Amino acid sequence: MRRVHGESGNALVEFTYLAVLLMIPLVYVLLTVFQVQRAAFAVTEAARQAGRAYATAETTAVGAARAQTAASIALEDQGLQLDGAPHITATAGVSPDSRITTTVQHRVTLPLLGGLFAGAVPPNIPVRATHVEHVDRFRQVP
Repeated sequence: MRRVHGESGNALVEFTYLAVLLMIPLVYVLLTVFQVQRAAFAVTEAARQAGRAYATAETTAVGAARAQTAASIALEDQGLQLDGAPHITATAGVSPDSRITTTVQHRVTLPLLGGLFAGAVPPNIPVRATHVEHVDRFRQVP
């Protein structure tokens, strides 16, 4: 029996190892980017909906409660949980022709990296959105 001393067949093995070695980090990066993008869409919509709910309320207290509920629903639509209440500031309450600024923050947890490199790499990425809503100038004063 004669042994073959050439390199035939090694290209397939080398290609497979290189493909696996390069594809795993690429897939991880893509999944992380998709999670951050999903969170960005969610907090943008949550800030917008919170501002609209606050601006249409009769009082500041009712507006804050409605804004919290609207932000929670918008985040849950994208599969995210709200980290506490959204930060809501109102320049002049819900009086006619005032501006209401709503800010919603969320932290996207990095899969696997947070546990492995907890001291060297931050385990999450903060995502924040701000929305300014104008209260209707001709609304009825409560």
